[in-house]
Amino acid sequence: MIELVLGQACIGCDKCIEACPTDVFERGTDGIPEIARQSDCQTCFMCEAYCPADALYVSPESTPLSDRSVLDDAAVGSYREKLGWGKGRTVGSLLAVGPAIPHDGQPPRLPAG
Repeated sequence: MIELVLGQACIGCDKCIEACPTDVFERGTDGIPEIARQSDCQTCFMCEAYCPADALYVSPESTPLSDRSVLDDAAVGSYREKLGWGKGRTVGSLLAVGPAIPHDGQPPRLPAG
């Protein structure tokens, strides 16, 4: 479940907002995404994977952490690191360069039936 957006690391590229299939984020008045609907998070890690600045942390737990003090910066970007997309992006991340998000709007759905 999405647990953390590091405002000081975020570059305001909106990739997390675009990548989220359940519309968990809202753009804050300061341009930094806010976790608006945490309970809608499916723990798919798409937001963390596509964040070029490693500014997000998605916990592998499907419920919110009861003790948020266990979070530290070491966990931020750890999913990207496991994917081989890197941890701690270089200055090039300020350009929000990264893999293209593979869908427009909502991801494809299986037909009902």
